[in-house]
Amino acid sequence: MRITDVKLYVLENPALQARSLKLVQVPNLLRTQYTHQSHPSERAAAQTFIEVSTDAGISGRCTTNMLPHQVDILRTQVVGADPLERERLYQLLHKGTRWLYQPPGWTGDFDNCLWDILGKAANLPVYALVGRVRDRFPVYLTGGDGTTADYLRAIEQGRTMGIAAYKFHTYKGGQADIPIFQQVRREVGPDYALINDPVCSYTLREAVEVGHVMEELGFVWLEEPFHEQKMNLYQELCRELTMPVMANEMLMHDIGLSAQWLIQGATDRLRANARNGTTQVLKMAHFAELYGTNVELNGQGGLFGLVHAHLGCCIDNADYYEYFYLSADGNRSQGEQWGLLNAPLIQDGHLAPPDGPGWGAEWDEARFRSLVIAEY
Repeated sequence: MRITDVKLYVLENPALQARSLKLVQVPNLLRTQYTHQSHPSERAAAQTFIEVSTDAGISGRCTTNMLPHQVDILRTQVVGADPLERERLYQLLHKGTRWLYQPPGWTGDFDNCLWDILGKAANLPVYALVGRVRDRFPVYLTGGDGTTADYLRAIEQGRTMGIAAYKFHTYKGGQADIPIFQQVRREVGPDYALINDPVCSYTLREAVEVGHVMEELGFVWLEEPFHEQKMNLYQELCRELTMPVMANEMLMHDIGLSAQWLIQGATDRLRANARNGTTQVLKMAHFAELYGTNVELNGQGGLFGLVHAHLGCCIDNADYYEYFYLSADGNRSQGEQWGLLNAPLIQDGHLAPPDGPGWGAEWDEARFRSLVIAEY
């Protein structure tokens, strides 16, 4: 079997409005910091997919952030190659990225397509190819910045879906967060899992002070309290806290840097997203396992949750799937807008991958094709 083509499809849905992000300064912090506000755009929403074709009539498809010029570069490297030689192609593109002048992890969704092709060729789901450790993956609900009442309402909405874990996003500064965390813990009880992600809005001192309070309250981890490029500050924070600190979200595309952050004691857990490739995520998971720690999957994951659903059921040292919607069908509804019919639902606080070959994606192909506005 040989790769015959790699294509990028740009889809546009006129029923959906695109959003744009505007940077705004966060008020009342000790140091200048920013967040963003989302605004409606005049454009229709767009979604991009990559598809790898073979001479055996088997193809792999995944959502992607790749750009047309990158697909041109990729096509030059891989057309004519055997798609089942996935590790050889990973090594080629990983080691060769320096000489192609692209960012680390740029071919991740091509790698995801190769796993899809392998599963279809073997008539097995990806979770079976990797090796399943559990049937379903527990979920935590991620919320936006808000008041104590906002957080409690979101937690209660999550509980209607069986979700028993919640992650705060906060931009108020550490001293403002402490009483909120204490009140929420009193309300939800000792067994509910809580996580804090202040998204770079703390100083080191605030991270230490808030971190100790979080330890007393039984939080699961502290995520990205300040910019993770500050390795020396993260080393100090990790030495100070017994609770895990997770620091590599904006570095997770680079497996080498992420590994160094863990080796150097600048993070206690690794962050990973399979948009940088399933092969890379598995390598990071195995590396973290040897260090006695976790890799945690960031965001929805490719194919509107299908990719991370598979991986979460194959990686023993991962605690949660990150979920953003206040209804159990959030991933499913989003996928259907682009022709993907079976993105995973939340059931009893978990999600599970389908049993079909590859990623198991089921497509309304006519709808998918009707939304295509450009091919590269």
